[in-house]
Amino acid sequence: MPVHFSEAEMNERGARAAAAVAGAGIDALLVFKQESMYWLSGYDTFGFAMFQCLVVTADGRQTLLTRMPDRGTAQYTSNLTDIRIWTDVEGMNPAQDLVAMLDDMGLRGAHVGIETDSYGLKASNWILLEAALANFCTWNDASSLIQELRRTKSPAELAYIRRAAELADDAWDAAVDRAAAGVSEAEVVADMQDVILRNGGDYAGNSLIIGSGPAALMVRYTSGRRTIGNDDQLTLEWCGVERQYHAAMMRTLLTGTASPEHVAMHGACRDALLACEEAIRPGVSLGEVFDVHATVLDDAGFADHRMNACGYGMGAVYAPIWVDWPMLYHGNPLTFEVDQVYFLHMILLNLDDGRAMNLGHSVVVTEDGCERLSRSSLDLVIN
Repeated sequence: MPVHFSEAEMNERGARAAAAVAGAGIDALLVFKQESMYWLSGYDTFGFAMFQCLVVTADGRQTLLTRMPDRGTAQYTSNLTDIRIWTDVEGMNPAQDLVAMLDDMGLRGAHVGIETDSYGLKASNWILLEAALANFCTWNDASSLIQELRRTKSPAELAYIRRAAELADDAWDAAVDRAAAGVSEAEVVADMQDVILRNGGDYAGNSLIIGSGPAALMVRYTSGRRTIGNDDQLTLEWCGVERQYHAAMMRTLLTGTASPEHVAMHGACRDALLACEEAIRPGVSLGEVFDVHATVLDDAGFADHRMNACGYGMGAVYAPIWVDWPMLYHGNPLTFEVDQVYFLHMILLNLDDGRAMNLGHSVVVTEDGCERLSRSSLDLVIN
């Protein structure tokens, strides 16, 4: 399988990364985020759960240290040519293998950046790495360096995200067709996942979220499937995924007769979502758009039931969650910029009376606002 992007685009990414490393005043970056590795080289694996590191130098070299099972994966999916292996053996310490590789790369006494904020660098491995780097080189945290480069999407990335959004819409159509009183949640989630996979999509960074009745208020995946009842509520949060690029959606579907409370909650969520879309434009801060969401929901009487965030970035992400940086919350000073993609979610969870209502989809920032990536109606669905 070739890298999913042109050679020219990958070369440009490598050059931008090398320039960012140099501009940060470091000699090399120790990359532990799988998202960064994928963006830099096309390397596509879940092997980051074990110890592995991609070293990117200020002069543009990229060298990967990984386990034997991922050698073929790296060769197959990426443009990497310098791939080195640490060996599984009793008493192994892959951090020492990494330092030996850094020494071979001429980085003894260097100053390096490290992606410490990463699921690919668990605490036990960090303890080993910190000890191994002592007296070898100096370091600082550089977790946001590649993260910042990834935030604005190329035309090719946007094409994958648009396809992911189409798959998300198709999954919603499948859910609407299936969900009804007497139907198991298992049938709904199976149909949604089926339409994504059968049309060439990928698994999402976390499990498709589904819950009916009291579980509709969890907005988290949990094991065990329930049968949908009469006058019930079903919360769904899912992603279409294309080449690891995600486009999220969220809905609460009702069965039977909608209560006045549910109708009011849906109206508030719809108004908040539309207001957020209207507020987004280049230069506006993420915190400002969160405040728009909060104002609409608070004015509608739902201050006690809304969340403290109303969205987050979308991109190519890996397990354990599909949430990409950054998040929309009060006071976030980061600004929206052209060709960035965000998932906007309006969530109301009334834990007192057991009612949930959720509405959300993904948008791309444009020159003068934002474009909704979903074709699905915002109307309340009652089956």
